[in-house]
Amino acid sequence: MDRKEEFDLDEVMQVFTTQAPPAPLTVKLDPEPEPISELIPELIPELIPEPVQEVSSDTIRLDDIQKAVAAAQGTDAVKITQEDLTQTQSFTLPEEFVMQWEPEDEEPMDDIPIPEPVLHRPKSRLGELRQKLVEGPEKRYYELSEQGVRKLQLAVIANLLLVLLALGGTLLYVLGIIPAQRLRLLVFAQFLSLILSALLSYHQLIEGITDLVQGRFTPNTLLFFSSLVCCVDSVLCLGQLRLSVCAVFSLQTTMSLWAAYNRRNTEMGQMDTLRRASNLNGLACVEEDYRGMTGFRICRGEVEHFMDHYNETSGPDRLLNGYCLAVTVTSLAIALMGGFFHGFGAAVQLCCASLMVGMPATAFLATVRPLEVLEKRLHKLGTVICGWQAVKGLRRRIAVPLNDKDLFPAGSVKLNGVKFYADYEPDQVVAYTAALIKSNGGALEELFEQLRQSRNVRPCEVEDFRIYDGGIGGMINGVGVMVGTLQFMQDMHVEMGRGTRVNQAVYAAINGELCGVFAVAYSKAKSSAAGIRTLCACRSVIPVLTTKDFMLTESFIRGKFGVNTRRLVFADRDTTTEICDRKAPEEAKVVALTTKEGLAPMAFAITGARTLGSAMKTGVIIHMVGGILGLLIMAALAYIGSMELLSPLNVLLYQLVWMVPALLVTEWTRTL
Repeated sequence: MDRKEEFDLDEVMQVFTTQAPPAPLTVKLDPEPEPISELIPELIPELIPEPVQEVSSDTIRLDDIQKAVAAAQGTDAVKITQEDLTQTQSFTLPEEFVMQWEPEDEEPMDDIPIPEPVLHRPKSRLGELRQKLVEGPEKRYYELSEQGVRKLQLAVIANLLLVLLALGGTLLYVLGIIPAQRLRLLVFAQFLSLILSALLSYHQLIEGITDLVQGRFTPNTLLFFSSLVCCVDSVLCLGQLRLSVCAVFSLQTTMSLWAAYNRRNTEMGQMDTLRRASNLNGLACVEEDYRGMTGFRICRGEVEHFMDHYNETSGPDRLLNGYCLAVTVTSLAIALMGGFFHGFGAAVQLCCASLMVGMPATAFLATVRPLEVLEKRLHKLGTVICGWQAVKGLRRRIAVPLNDKDLFPAGSVKLNGVKFYADYEPDQVVAYTAALIKSNGGALEELFEQLRQSRNVRPCEVEDFRIYDGGIGGMINGVGVMVGTLQFMQDMHVEMGRGTRVNQAVYAAINGELCGVFAVAYSKAKSSAAGIRTLCACRSVIPVLTTKDFMLTESFIRGKFGVNTRRLVFADRDTTTEICDRKAPEEAKVVALTTKEGLAPMAFAITGARTLGSAMKTGVIIHMVGGILGLLIMAALAYIGSMELLSPLNVLLYQLVWMVPALLVTEWTRTL
C-alpha cells in the first residue's frame, strides 16, 4: 500500500529544538493512520540521546531525523556509517547479457601491450646531433689540439737545416774547399747529423715498426730499414773516408715529418668542420640515376658516415705500401749481387743507395698532401669528404641534377614592378597568375605566392594545366589563362602593345589578351655561380638541369652565370618529374657531409673528390716510375761495379729531379 507523507520543515525543527515546544505535526497517511504528533513526543527521549556538547538551536542532526522517520513508519532505525557511504554496490549482469556482448576469443586485457606515447620533440634531432658531435669529432679535435703541430713544424725545419748543412759540406768537399785531412771530421759530422735526423723523426720510425708488427709495410717501415742501413754505411764511411748519403736520408725524414704534419692538420680541419655544425646534410650516390650514370641526392647526414670511413686506407696507399715492400726486397737483391761481385762494403753502399733512389722522398706526400690542400678549400665551405669510399663512388661518369633552388635560392628572385592591362581587375590577374605558377612550381612560386597574400586574394583552382616551351597555361573559372615569357606570348599570337616589352618579365594573358606584366630580377648568388662553374669545368661531370621555371632558358643561364651551356643538359618535363620524385635509398653511399646550404658545398665535394683521386693515383705512379728507374740504375751499377757514381751528390740530385713533378701533382686539388 502506497503511503504519502507531508512534513513542514518549520514544524520538524520545532520538535528537535530545546527552546520551544514542538508544534503539532500534520501527516497525511492512508485512511485511519495513527497521528504522528502522538508518537513523536513519546519517542523523543529515546531517539535523542544527551549530547556530549551543547547544540545550537539552528543545528539539525540527520541521524535523529532518520530515527524519527523510522519510528513513524514502524520500522527499526538503520544506522548508516561512513563505510556504508564509501562502499560500492556490486551486482551481477544477467547471463543472457554477458553471452550477448562478451567476445568469445577476446584476449585478456593484461596481455594487450600498451603502446608507448609518441612525444613531440622538435629539437630532438638537433640534440642528438650535438651529442654525437661532442662524443666524436669534438672530442677528437681536442685530442689533436693537445698534441698540436708545433713540434712537427720544428722537427721539419730542423731536418731541413740538417739537409742544407749536409749538402753544404758535400759541395764544399766537391769544390775542394775542405782539405783531405779534414775529411774524417766531415764524415763524422754527417754521421752525427744522420743520428740527429733519426732522433727528430723517432715517432715516424716507431710508427714504421708498429705497422710492421700489425702486418703492414708502409713508407715509414721502409724509412726504418733505411735508417739502419744508413747507420751501418756511415760507420763504414768513417773507415773508408768517403761521404755518406746523410743529406738524402735527412731529406726523407723531412718529407716523412711533413706528411705527418699534413695528416694531422687535415684531420683537425675535418673535425673542426663537423664540430661547428648546427645542421648536417649528406650527399648520397644514386646508381643509374640518369641514362645509366650515377646521380646524387641530398639526404640526412649522420656523423657515422664520416667517422667510420675518414681514416680508412685508400687504394693508392695500399699500392704505395706494396711498392715499398718491393723496394726493400729489390734493394736487398741488388746488395747481394753487389756483394757477390765487389765485397761487403760495396753491398752496403749499394743497398743504402738503392733504398734512397727506389723511394723518392716526396712519395711520403703523394697521398696526404692533396687531401690537405683540398681540405683547406672545403673547410671554408663547411664540407668534408667521407673517406676513400667516397672517391671510389665518383670514378665513373656522373650526372648532377640541379633544380631551381640550387641555381636561385630563396630570396634571390625579386619583383621589380607590375603593370596591368585590359579591363581585368588587378586582383584577378594576380590570382590567376599565381595559381598557374603554383601548379607549375619553380623559383617563381614563392614570389607570386607572397604577392597574392599581400593583396589578400583568394587562391584559384587550375583545370587542364598545360606546359609549353617558355610558358604554361590552363583553365581558371572557365577562362583560358597563359603565363610565360615574351617569346612565348608572341608565339601564341598575343597582341603586345607599346611599352610592354621588358627584358626579364613574366607575362600573363586571359583569353588571348595581355592583362599583366610582372618585371622580375634574378640575383646571382656566389655559391650558385661558383658551384655551376666548377661542375661545368670538370670532365665526366654532367650537370642536369631539372628546373621547372620557364624563365630559366639556355640563353638566360649562359648570360647569368657565364658558363658554356653545351656542358649542361636541359631535362624535359617527364625526366624532371622522375628525377625529382626519386629519393636516395637507405643503402646509398654517402660521399660527403655539408654543414652549409647552397650549391657550392655540394659541387666542390664532387669535383674535389674526383680531383683528389686523380692526384693521389698520379702521384703514386710518378714515384713508382722514378723509383723503378732508380733501381734499374742501381742494378746496372752493381753489375758494372762503378761505385764512384754512387756519390751522395748524385743520389741527392736524382731525388730533387723527381720531387718537382711530384709536388706539382699534389697541387692539383688547389685548382678547383
